[in-house]
Amino acid sequence: MTIKKLFLVVLLASAVASAAASAAEQDPEAFVRAVSSDVIATAKADRAIQAGDIDRVLALVESKVMPHVDFAAATRSAVGPKWREATTDQRDRLQAEFKALLMRLYAGALTQIRDQTIEVVKTQTVPDSGRALVRSEVRGKGEPLKLDYSLDRIDGDWRIVDVSVAGVWLISSYRAQFGQELGKGGIEGLIRALAERNKAAATR
Repeated sequence: MTIKKLFLVVLLASAVASAAASAAEQDPEAFVRAVSSDVIATAKADRAIQAGDIDRVLALVESKVMPHVDFAAATRSAVGPKWREATTDQRDRLQAEFKALLMRLYAGALTQIRDQTIEVVKTQTVPDSGRALVRSEVRGKGEPLKLDYSLDRIDGDWRIVDVSVAGVWLISSYRAQFGQELGKGGIEGLIRALAERNKAAATR
């Protein structure tokens, strides 16, 4: 997966996650259509974002995206079975570092927006579970990019729990990366690796 495609994936995940209160009452397909269009339009119209103003982009991500992501579930899934061995303090630090990592990815994605649009092609729901899978395509120049969203309904709001591009799930990709660090240094080793990665990204 190229960096450009990863940026696009994370951007569109951001769009799905940033739901307004009224969007919470929508079905999953309407939710994806409404909020993705809103976030993409905002990114296109903001000259500071288009110019790559990282502080402006991070502020937008923090206010419109982060409150609607279930970081506890995402971090737990990315860490895998080793999560059960982590202390409460370690879980808090893992979640904080993973959030910082995703924020940087989301911010990078927002600066890449040009003429892309989203078309929902299929929605699957699991009865009485509060879960849904929304399949879509990102259309712009070139071939459409297939993008799937895994959504959970938590306290009445839809939240994104994972995203797939061309059959590759983002959280699963992180699980493989995290597994290498866990194998070398355990939970503390993974926390250090994430902290170093975030520190390096903040100085660029």
